Amino acid sequence: GWPTYNFSVVVDDVSMEITHVIRGNDHLNNTPRQIQVYEALGYPLPKFGHVPMILGPDKKKLSKRHGAQSVMEYQTMGYLPQAVVNYLVRLGWSYGDQEEFTLNELIEKFSLEAVGKAAAAINPGKLDWLNSQYIKRMDTDELAQKVLPFFEAKGHALSDLDLLKKAVLSFRERSKTLVEMAELSEFYFCEEIVYEEGAAKKFLTGELLPIFEEVIVSLSKTTILNKGNSHHLVQVLAESRGEPLVKIAQPIRVALTGRAVSPPIDEVMEVLGKEKVIKRLQRAMEYIGRVNVK
Repeated sequence: GWPTYNFSVVVDDVSMEITHVIRGNDHLNNTPRQIQVYEALGYPLPKFGHVPMILGPDKKKLSKRHGAQSVMEYQTMGYLPQAVVNYLVRLGWSYGDQEEFTLNELIEKFSLEAVGKAAAAINPGKLDWLNSQYIKRMDTDELAQKVLPFFEAKGHALSDLDLLKKAVLSFRERSKTLVEMAELSEFYFCEEIVYEEGAAKKFLTGELLPIFEEVIVSLSKTTILNKGNSHHLVQVLAESRGEPLVKIAQPIRVALTGRAVSPPIDEVMEVLGKEKVIKRLQRAMEYIGRVNVK
């Protein structure tokens, strides 16, 4: 019952040498009771503070229907600890127009006096934006280590850390979470990619066979594949056929990634490397052959 709760809370806080009790204003009615327990037991009073409750986007009390309920869930969803701390502190508290804070800045600038009186509402879009900013600025090696478990969860045992770092660089500007980064860049690590149905139907057609053959021939003469010679290869091919660059690049994109949307094709080719590019073009040609037979 309530008497037992209030007694145990006080004993627990005293045993942990708690000096400040800061909690939601839904505990206001418990505070005078707990003060009486402190005084009855002869313990010094901590400083009490009560802050407004956090609401869901619909301005209603948080519940499971609003999404993640614990810090560990946010970790599983691919949010960085720094972003979550930054976001949670900014709920109901502000420091001018500043949006992003380091941990040291938060320690220095935070004050209970600046916490608003009204309840703050969760804004998932704001958390996504903050997380994307931290992803963009994080050291590449550290970011690669952070995203690695999300690839492993998809069944990819990654031994090529250089490829992982390249994939991270390729998608760090496009990813809001580590989960999204792993999903978007997964095609770099698949032995066999799956074509999006609409993209394959539109771009993997019979007239593309000669183009893919030309790309393979050109690649076989190339020692090192990088963004520069990849772009030049596609551009020369487009010019020789009198076609706009996109009309040549887009089918190659689908052949290499399985998707109609990806990073620039020269970047994709550089990250995949010569052998994988040739292998995927050959597989796309086989796919076109099977579809045409049907």
